[in-house]
Amino acid sequence: MTIQVKSPIAVVSVFLWIGFVCAISFMEAWLKFQAPGITLHLGLGIGRLVFGALNKVEWVFAIAIGIQLVIHKAPLLSTKTVAYLLPLLLLFIQTLWLLPALDARAEMYIEDIIPPASNLHFYYAGAEVIKVICLLIYGITQFKKTDYGKSY
Repeated sequence: MTIQVKSPIAVVSVFLWIGFVCAISFMEAWLKFQAPGITLHLGLGIGRLVFGALNKVEWVFAIAIGIQLVIHKAPLLSTKTVAYLLPLLLLFIQTLWLLPALDARAEMYIEDIIPPASNLHFYYAGAEVIKVICLLIYGITQFKKTDYGKSY
C-alpha cells in the first residue's frame, strides 16, 4: 500500500497554515512577555504587528487551498470542504471583527487607558483551536491510500 497526495499545493498550504498558527498564537503570543525588558506596551505593539502579518499569511494559504478546491471541483458538503470552510469563516470573523477589536484594546493599553473587561482574547484563542483542528482534518483528507504495487 502506498499513499498518494490528492493536491500537493493544498497539502503544503494547510500544514504551513497550521504551523504558522501554532507557532504564533500558541507560542509567540505569550512567550514574548517572558523576555527580559519587554513591557506590556512593547509586547502589545509587537503582538499587533505579528498578528497582522499572520492574518495576511493565513489569507494566502486560505486562497491557495480554495483555488485547489475549485480546480478539483470538491463537493460543497463533503468533510474535506467543510473542514476548509469553517476555518475560512473563522478567518473572516478574525479579520473583520476580532483583530480590529483587539488592536483597539491594545492601542488603549499602549496609551495608558484601561479598557473594560472583555472576552475577545478567549474568542480569538478558541477560533485558533477550532481552525487548527479543522485544518488538520482537511490535511488528512488530502492523502489517500492506493494499492499500487500490491501483489496478489
